Amino acid sequence: MDIPALSIAMHQASLVQNVNIALTKTVMQNAQAAAEETVKMLPSQHPTAGHVIDVKV
Repeated sequence: MDIPALSIAMHQASLVQNVNIALTKTVMQNAQAAAEETVKMLPSQHPTAGHVIDVKV
């Protein structure tokens, strides 16, 4: 068993996991900000505006 190679592989796997987590957090924050901006753009003439969005697929 090559201990140094195993150590390097484990470190690389940990680094990849940390990068993926950081990227996921950034994407989630951007999506939340976009959703908040979308809600702000909805017309506020109705008391429930911005609370319910009907989507038909």
